[in-house]
Amino acid sequence: MITRSAFRPAWWLPGPHLQTLYPSLFRKRKTPPLVRERFELADGDFIDIDWTRPADSTRVIILHGLEGSLESHYTGGLLCALQQNGYNAGLMYFRGRSGEPNRLRRSYHSGDTGDLEAIMQQLSRQHPDAKIALIGFSLGGNVLLKWLGEKGHSAGITTAIAISVPLDLHRAAMKLDSGLSRIYQRHLLNKLRSSITAKSLQHAPPFPVERLHELDTFRKFDNEITAPLHGFRDVDDYYARSSSKQFLAHIEIPTLLLQAVDDPFLPASALPDSNELSASITMELSAHGGHVGFIAGANPLRPRYWLEERILQHLNDYH
Repeated sequence: MITRSAFRPAWWLPGPHLQTLYPSLFRKRKTPPLVRERFELADGDFIDIDWTRPADSTRVIILHGLEGSLESHYTGGLLCALQQNGYNAGLMYFRGRSGEPNRLRRSYHSGDTGDLEAIMQQLSRQHPDAKIALIGFSLGGNVLLKWLGEKGHSAGITTAIAISVPLDLHRAAMKLDSGLSRIYQRHLLNKLRSSITAKSLQHAPPFPVERLHELDTFRKFDNEITAPLHGFRDVDDYYARSSSKQFLAHIEIPTLLLQAVDDPFLPASALPDSNELSASITMELSAHGGHVGFIAGANPLRPRYWLEERILQHLNDYH
């Protein structure tokens, strides 16, 4: 089902780019007290989750976006909001994003559902009666939706929320290499190149470090780094197998998908039609909101982070 979102952008943040950039540049970072839990993986690597103080309530796990962390504008505030509303919230870091390099040469990618599956299996064994909800932002949302489609009715969670998802990775890469969207591509590629350079002290990458500057588009980077590191034939194989859009029809867990038509990371023409969604998905479309923006409020001194309001509203329906 596709519905119209109730979100209305702040008058002082018109357009997709101000909506996208404002929280990243100006939102004050805050986090609740956190306790780290390490999950060992079968291949010898590990995944870390930072939890808020334990509570006898639904566990809500956040999957961050590309090169995301606790410093991402959406993570700390959402952890605070979830804790204040009685949830035991955790931020799951993809490999190498918890502040400590991961052990193996490989990293993480947009279709990497194996690590999420491993974590969910371990949590199910540790807390067999616990309710679990999952929230994914951008890349994390793509991983989440793909995993839900792969698992079907056996996902074993209460509900899921995916926000600003690059549902079609090929179309997303094209969008990010056009117009003003190139500013996000440049920023993210700089972070990725820095991560590869730092890790090269431990593991040699599949592309010479001294030539990383040549990888100036996502297609080039994913063809030379992401694909070979993770067993894909090339960038097209990676995008074709990892895009979550093709998995939407197979999702059987109640799922809320929040997307803005003006998202500078994905063309509106790549959004799914209603016949591509399973009956378990509600996609709320807003005309505006940018990429993980959705800033509302009439007073520039007191912006409203609408995503947190909508996330809590949805979770409360399944508490």
